[in-house]
Amino acid sequence: MLNKKEFFSIAIISVLLGLVISLVENWNIFLTTTLFVFIIIFLNIAVKKIIGFYLGTDIEIKIWEMKQFWVKKHLHSKNPVQAGIFIPLIIKFLSVGLINWMTCLTFDASGRVYRAAKKHGIYSFSEVSEEEIGWIAASGIVATILFGVVFYLIGYETLAKLSLTYAFFNMFPFFDWDGAKIFFGNVTLWSFLAIISIIGVVATFVIV
Repeated sequence: MLNKKEFFSIAIISVLLGLVISLVENWNIFLTTTLFVFIIIFLNIAVKKIIGFYLGTDIEIKIWEMKQFWVKKHLHSKNPVQAGIFIPLIIKFLSVGLINWMTCLTFDASGRVYRAAKKHGIYSFSEVSEEEIGWIAASGIVATILFGVVFYLIGYETLAKLSLTYAFFNMFPFFDWDGAKIFFGNVTLWSFLAIISIIGVVATFVIV
């Protein structure tokens, strides 16, 4: 399901977010937080992979990169910058430890070559529409929220809070984040999930 590069990216982000969220109060908290983040990301991606396969699409997970800065096209770096690694650290510092930014991974989608008419031996390539990409991204958000509810019901409050927070931050409709993919694929769907994710993140303040 995951290639080595994807697994390595998830592992790096899990450790990074474990560090940012726990502030390394002690090694047990750091390791537990890292494991929880890894579980959340893995479940989110697993659902995306499954829905992508169902839609005849291959998706590849990667760390969020930036090449162009802000909106001016002439402001760009020669090589992509691993924004998914340094942005959480910067926001944690600027917010004096109050905000745990969790939007670090994105995905690329490509249509799979499939047998269009077996009896004629004809193959066709299907491009992936923005709507399909939006549904794939949305499936990950929905799964993350649902898993968050399940985690809370079975007594894993911290895991539930992290799941709901992860879904919330990934709903921002910017760059090539999941939120942007959903927004450009189906604005109505994005609006609905945005409301649900806001309710979810508000609920994290109630969860003890």
